[in-house]
Amino acid sequence: MPQLFTLSLLLVTIKGNSSCHVILRGGSGGPNYSKEHVNPVLEKLKGAGLSASLMIDCSHGNSSKNHKNQPLVAEDVAKQVETGQYGIFGVMIESHLVEGKQNLPVEGAQYLQYGKSITDACISWKDTVPVLERLAEAVRKRRQVAPLPTTGEDGDRAKRAKTS
Repeated sequence: MPQLFTLSLLLVTIKGNSSCHVILRGGSGGPNYSKEHVNPVLEKLKGAGLSASLMIDCSHGNSSKNHKNQPLVAEDVAKQVETGQYGIFGVMIESHLVEGKQNLPVEGAQYLQYGKSITDACISWKDTVPVLERLAEAVRKRRQVAPLPTTGEDGDRAKRAKTS
C-alpha cells in the first residue's frame, strides 16, 4: 500500500544566542586542537564579526577516542595558552573518580563500581588534578607574557576571565 507524506517548510528567523561558542572536538578528519587548527577558526570567527573565542574538547575525536590521550591534548592547549593565546577560553575533559568506563551490569545497578563512568571513558581524578594544575600554570604564564587586554573584544573576554 503506498504511503502519502505531506511535508511543509518553515523558515524561522531568530536573533541568535550571544552566549554560544565553538567547541573543537576533532572528528573523522582527525584531531583539531593544535594551533594550526585553532588560529584559522579564530580568524574566521573574527572575520564574521563574532567573538573570537573557542573551547577545546580534550576527549572524543581530539583524543582519538582514547581517554588516556586527554592529558596530551591538554598539554598542547596549555602550550598555546602560555604563549599568549587568549582565544582559547576553556577545555572539556572527561573525568571521574575512577579511570575508564563500565557497562551497566545485567544483575543491576547495585553492581556498578562507584565513581566509574557508564557513558564515556574518563581519566581518573588522580590524573585530572595534574592536568588542571598545568592548565592553571599556563594561564598564569599567559598573563605574564601577554597582559590582559583592556579594550575591545579581547578586553571584554579578558575582564570576564579575570573575574571568574
